[in-house]
Amino acid sequence: MTAQEAPQKALQKATHEAAGVMAEGKVHPRKLEIVQAAIACFLERGFHQTGVRDIAERAGISLGNLYNHFKSKDALLAYIAELDGAELAAFGRALSEGEDPRAALAGFMAEYGAYACRPENALLGVELLAEALRNPSVGTVFERHRRGLVGALAGCLEAGADSGVFARCDDMRGVASLMLDALEGYGLRRLQEGTADGPSFEALCAVLMRGVRA
Repeated sequence: MTAQEAPQKALQKATHEAAGVMAEGKVHPRKLEIVQAAIACFLERGFHQTGVRDIAERAGISLGNLYNHFKSKDALLAYIAELDGAELAAFGRALSEGEDPRAALAGFMAEYGAYACRPENALLGVELLAEALRNPSVGTVFERHRRGLVGALAGCLEAGADSGVFARCDDMRGVASLMLDALEGYGLRRLQEGTADGPSFEALCAVLMRGVRA
């Protein structure tokens, strides 16, 4: 899938996820429609090139209706960052499940790598990170979720060191952060190239696993 196809895929993904949330009665359906529209607009045009009116038109609602749910575009992006954080939290929980840290790490790299390589996730991640660097309200949300995922991965590495399958080092959180950077960087490279060609993802995972092995 090319970068040009990603917005439509992202909208389809958001629609699917929204249906599950609405079924549980957690969020007002209109609010999720606005989120879907905003994600599609941000991926097509970028955050700063998208206006609130663009999002309202995409969602098929009035500006007043949109402002009933979100006070600003920044508030909307912060909410999207929270939704993204819920996905990251699920990855973190998976790292602590089971009794085999090595299997947990291998499973995490496969699942998170696939997540990071999806063009819509890579594009949205770039938009969130770029705005997080400029906007404290978004940056706080982004950093909180990032710390949680790094902590979960570091915990898996610590458990592996305790059981003798991973090497112990003085900065497990630093190692965990570098591993995430490698997985996410691979996804961005795939997005930039617009092709599945290039270094094997399996080779990257093998290198990372060798790097932490005892």
